[in-house]
Amino acid sequence: MSFTQRVLFSMFAGVLVGIALNIFGPAIPRINEFLVEGLFYVVGAAFIALLKLMVVPLVLVSLVCGVNAMGDVRTIGRVGAKTFGLYLVTTAMAIVLALSLAQFLSPGAGFVLTGGLTEYIPRAAPPLTETIINIFPENPVQAMADGQMLQIIVFALLFGFAANLAGERGKPVVKLFSDLNEVILKMVLMIILLAPIGVFVLISRTFATQGIEIFGPLLGYFVVVVVISLVHLGVTYSLILKLSGLSPLKFLTQMRAPMSFGFSTSSSAATIPVTLNTLETRLGVKNSVASFTVPLGATINMDGTAIMHGVATVFIANVYGVDLMLGDYLTVVLMATLASIGTAAVPHGGLIMLAMVLGQVGLPVEGIALIIGVDRLLAMLRTLVNIVGDGAVTCIVARSEGALDLEVFNDPATILDPSLRSVTSKADA
Repeated sequence: MSFTQRVLFSMFAGVLVGIALNIFGPAIPRINEFLVEGLFYVVGAAFIALLKLMVVPLVLVSLVCGVNAMGDVRTIGRVGAKTFGLYLVTTAMAIVLALSLAQFLSPGAGFVLTGGLTEYIPRAAPPLTETIINIFPENPVQAMADGQMLQIIVFALLFGFAANLAGERGKPVVKLFSDLNEVILKMVLMIILLAPIGVFVLISRTFATQGIEIFGPLLGYFVVVVVISLVHLGVTYSLILKLSGLSPLKFLTQMRAPMSFGFSTSSSAATIPVTLNTLETRLGVKNSVASFTVPLGATINMDGTAIMHGVATVFIANVYGVDLMLGDYLTVVLMATLASIGTAAVPHGGLIMLAMVLGQVGLPVEGIALIIGVDRLLAMLRTLVNIVGDGAVTCIVARSEGALDLEVFNDPATILDPSLRSVTSKADA
């Protein structure tokens, strides 16, 4: 079985095992204690910890290498402007689509509030000014220790610029980071080989603890988020790829590995290694562009989160009987777009920023309690959307810069052979 097939098989097996444990587990407490809260919890937490272990060094090293691989500072600025602009545009399109369809489908109408659903107190979201200020690190070492991705990105870009401008003196530093990049990718490969096991235990525990009955009262909200996410995935990204002269079908086919991996882990940051490998080896994007756009996208490109913010806002407004005006919707578009930039690329990061969006339009933040039950499952879909967005923007920017190998992108062999090329190519390198 190929890497993608192993991950998908593990995911579906995890769903079946999780549902079975949810149904029959309560009758046998020892099974629940040993598997769900014991073995599955430990293995899943260890796997996620290993993935998080690689995020900071990978983002730092790959961005420094990416900046230097571009060479000319003007090229770096041009690629950066295109990337950032496209990420903002696709996020704004996602939130507008979410608000439009959610308003039409009206999720939450007729929802009956119960006391238990209004007791959740979300962690306070930072104000927008603080989010902007926090982009700039006071201490890069502290930023790396705390996993502050925006600060790490800013430091990596500045460091890469400085090494580039230093000329001959900077070449040994650039070579050091290039060698570090190879070592880190080898470490990533070792961890990725454990992905099927990690995916199985994570999915199993999720369904074992959540069950399927949680969908009952929140079915409308759940379905609307899923529908809008799929529309954005299949229409918005396909449209911008088509306008760039690229085949959406081939792109989505080649992105199977990072899509399935991101869906299982619910973390854009944890999926960076798989996304990078897929873009470079199966879609023909040069490393100089991919190593710049993918880590940046994993931090600021949160289209799936923006969709959740839009639908959740309409849902909570309907539940509490609050009528939103045109100005409120425009505020949600702006705030959700900006909030998605400050959302951590980890599971449930969007819930924290949702509190800020709700506060801007006068909706009770306690309404987050209404959707938190199904958020773990929707976070998986949000991550998938985010990763596809990272890949689509990367391919478009690479095409505009002449950094996309169309022969690799259009190679029918990569469609017929679903294996993750990077696993074999890097192992043989």
